[in-house]
Amino acid sequence: MIDPATEDQLTAVADGTTEDALSAVGAAAGALAGWAGTPPRQRAECLRRTFELMTEHADSLARLMVAENGKALRDAKAEATYAAEFFRWYAEEAVRMEGVLMQAPSGANKILVMRQPVGVSVLVTPWNFPAAMATRKIGPALAAGCTVVLKPASETPLTALAIASLMAQAGVPDGVVNVLTSSKSGAVVSAMLHDPRVRKLSFTGSTEVGRILLREAADTVVNTSMELGGNAPFIIFEDADIDAAVEGALVAKMRNGGEACTAANRFYVHEAVADEFGRKFAARIDAMVVGPGIDAATDVGPLVNESTRTKVAELVDSAAADGGKVVTGGRAPDRRGYFYQPTVIDQVPPDAVILGTEIFGPVAPVVRFTAEADAVAWANDTEFGLVSYVYTGDLSRGLRVSEALEAGMVGLNRGIVSDPAAPFGGVKQSGIGREGAHDGLLEFTETKYIATDW
Repeated sequence: MIDPATEDQLTAVADGTTEDALSAVGAAAGALAGWAGTPPRQRAECLRRTFELMTEHADSLARLMVAENGKALRDAKAEATYAAEFFRWYAEEAVRMEGVLMQAPSGANKILVMRQPVGVSVLVTPWNFPAAMATRKIGPALAAGCTVVLKPASETPLTALAIASLMAQAGVPDGVVNVLTSSKSGAVVSAMLHDPRVRKLSFTGSTEVGRILLREAADTVVNTSMELGGNAPFIIFEDADIDAAVEGALVAKMRNGGEACTAANRFYVHEAVADEFGRKFAARIDAMVVGPGIDAATDVGPLVNESTRTKVAELVDSAAADGGKVVTGGRAPDRRGYFYQPTVIDQVPPDAVILGTEIFGPVAPVVRFTAEADAVAWANDTEFGLVSYVYTGDLSRGLRVSEALEAGMVGLNRGIVSDPAAPFGGVKQSGIGREGAHDGLLEFTETKYIATDW
């Protein structure tokens, strides 16, 4: 493991094999009947105690995240709080597994519908939110009565191990939560998906990897949930509160240094306010402090690794070659670590290469528009559909455009949408299913219908 702020080795963890993966599945399968048969209130109390322990240890968890993925300390602290909240939410949801009882329209029988845990679940999480992406899956899985094998990203295994330790302290029985650290992600996940004891895959990561896992899951028809890539448009109309739009853009773009699937990736700004927005936004971006995430003054930490920084730099160069004007940033600072300066690129043409891919870095390309129809069409011109952002002073327009945007989530005059109580997920190639809310609990259940009469 490498510290992205220094490029020095951080530590080493076990490198699991396919045999280890199947042993973890065996442990989860052995614990399944007991955990599924545990009263919902008892399962809920385990989750509630884990929430309390994560809250108590939030600072140490935040520092651990900073060390292994480089994010700014304030972002890591916010993630620790957000991640813990999933355990509180699903502690409350665990006791609300509702069913249905009704009479068949023919009158011949009663229709009894119940929800049962789907079974052993494989959870695969990314490096950018190592705590929240784990708890957003573990919480509903355990609340539903499932047991899990968590495969964290090889860049960020320490946070997953720390959370599992807290869960054990909270009273979660052995075998219910298993963490498999491995650099051989494809091989170990494939082995688990081909084990007949595994009945669920919940994956968060790139669309490219998601396609591969869907093909793998098809071999045994494993129930799948996918939270995949994004290419979020951020639309600012001429009647928007520009100061509010700037603040929203900063959050949507720069939270986690832009390394988020929900990050604003393309800014479409009406020509009438583009100069004002560009000037104010660039000034705020230019003032951001770049440095090691552990420093309290840091706004933007390093990117996670060298390949990510290289990709970001190449995208900025391509945007400039396509006619964009680099207003601020546009380079890597001369220092150790995988840093890249926060960057604003104005006057990017609507067909520029940078607009067609997920940047995953602190770079904001700005496209100018004059017609609402063009803004919506350009925003929808992508295979992705995770989240969109809209700023306008006209509620009617805001709702009309929100409805027209091909996205699973819309931030209307808001730069952040994530909430444990809200359904998180996308359309098109941004995913299948939803996490969070009651929807997230149902993702880990199967529906059983019983026909009976009395």
